[in-house]
Amino acid sequence: MAKDKNAPSKVEKAKVAGKLLRGTIDEVLRDESQDSFEHDDLQLLKFHGTYQQDDRDLRAERRKEGLGKAYSFMIRVALPGGVVSNSQYLDLDRMADEFANGSIRITTRQAVQFHGVVKDELRETMRQINASMMTTLAACGDVCRNVMASAAPFTDEVYTQIRKTTEEIAVDLRPATKAYYELWIDGQKQDIPKETEPFYGETYLPRKYKVGVTLAGENQIDVYSYDAGLVGFTEDGKLTGYNVVAGGGLGMSHGRPNTFARIADEIGFVAVENGVEAIRIVCAIYRDFGNRNDRKQARLKYLVNEKGVDWFREEFAKRASFDIQPPKVMPTIGIEDWLGPHKQNDDLWFYGVFVENGRIIDNDRTRCRSAFRKIAKEIGCDAVFTAQQSIIFSNLKESQVAELEAILKEFDVPTVDTLSNAKRYSMACPAMPTCGLAVAESERVSHDVVGAIETKLAELGLADVPLTIRMTGCPNGCARPYTADIAFVGRRPGVYHLFVGGRLTGDRMADLFAGDVKIEDAIEVLTPLLSKFAADRKENEGLGDFYQRILERDTPRKLVTGKEEQTLDAVAPLVQIG
Repeated sequence: MAKDKNAPSKVEKAKVAGKLLRGTIDEVLRDESQDSFEHDDLQLLKFHGTYQQDDRDLRAERRKEGLGKAYSFMIRVALPGGVVSNSQYLDLDRMADEFANGSIRITTRQAVQFHGVVKDELRETMRQINASMMTTLAACGDVCRNVMASAAPFTDEVYTQIRKTTEEIAVDLRPATKAYYELWIDGQKQDIPKETEPFYGETYLPRKYKVGVTLAGENQIDVYSYDAGLVGFTEDGKLTGYNVVAGGGLGMSHGRPNTFARIADEIGFVAVENGVEAIRIVCAIYRDFGNRNDRKQARLKYLVNEKGVDWFREEFAKRASFDIQPPKVMPTIGIEDWLGPHKQNDDLWFYGVFVENGRIIDNDRTRCRSAFRKIAKEIGCDAVFTAQQSIIFSNLKESQVAELEAILKEFDVPTVDTLSNAKRYSMACPAMPTCGLAVAESERVSHDVVGAIETKLAELGLADVPLTIRMTGCPNGCARPYTADIAFVGRRPGVYHLFVGGRLTGDRMADLFAGDVKIEDAIEVLTPLLSKFAADRKENEGLGDFYQRILERDTPRKLVTGKEEQTLDAVAPLVQIG
């Protein structure tokens, strides 16, 4: 029988049958004979902030021994704007040993993840996270996920309002179901007749909904790569309103030209007091018109691309109870990651520290986890996780800056003055061995990959040039590869697509530069371009900008598909030396 193209997907059916995110999760949690969940419950668990995974390094060996997969769970903690108090950070550090694999993973969206939690400890881990006044609800799933914000913890009126808007969006679009509290907090089913989800409905959204809030002129959070965002404008030290952007997203599928990564469009300008409602309206349009039969076509970007920006603006205006003005002209975007010491206000300081791939851990390469624990305990500061997977320690007295630096030195944690730009602006997703979608390595090999590029750049006299290097184990784009200067996107074990042409400001898509490159050949493939860049770059020109210039492109690329022709052949004659 031919498949009905308009039939709801299996996930949509699972949501309908799931009794507002309950399913049979409680029964499976109580069944000690089961170490894993089945399809429908797996979909519902995402809304609660957890993914079932297994150790892929052990699959073959366990299969030979007649054993099943070594299941565990990733738990994601949603932290609007990446903000945690001192006590919350110390609780996360404690739980990393008590329940997880001894590490805290800062995500590229300012949340944190625990890996390696076993099923029997899933409920207690969730309970303790909530006891620390944090939540995993809506950290994953087909809802508004963790809401991002400018990480700098300035206390002026503008940044305070940015954080306030961020928190309000997170609360406004959090699911209303009581299932989360029944399952993880009090363990008791509540007899709620005809419980409803007033905004989402029983099927929630077609897919995830990612949101960020930032300021015009800064884009550390990569706001154009999300489903929706607010870009704040200021005048005389006050926030005057937001440009609303919508239709971004970075996931795609290899070989499918109808899947793509896309830069968000500017929809219009709204007053500060209407920012939260604007994000809710964009979400409602997505809820009502998004694709629910093909999850590969279900993100908001496909709706905006298909219907057009004009249609989207009209639909937005129909639903808005306030005026929406034409979007304001965006200023030039600066580059700031807030590493090192910065004045927070007249009395306090903050200090940003690089964390390689966001992995807070003690191992042969780093002792950053011990360093950060000592900083939190002895200095008593709060923290903010950034979109670049770094950490900012906030609310420091001036005298404590030197104390913090001494602790970093004690544990050999690099400070910003010792980092190369290649390392500083690099990111990688976790990939193997825990991510079920990975087709190649990422985090475990990125240190060496970035190191090799770092060496080549130094040889060419380019060590001081800021550029982004990002790596993912699949095409879903978790480390935001498609807006980077250089990106490695996994194709199969040891083989990657190389993308070139994005930039630090996050407002342009890269090209597929070279397809199916063995990782050991990557430097050789990139060297002619890097050499020409070293010879002919203009002052303050980045690699992505140079690449676009030699191809004589004036218009930033907004979309890149899952099936592209590589540009290597076109670029090769342009990068001949001599």
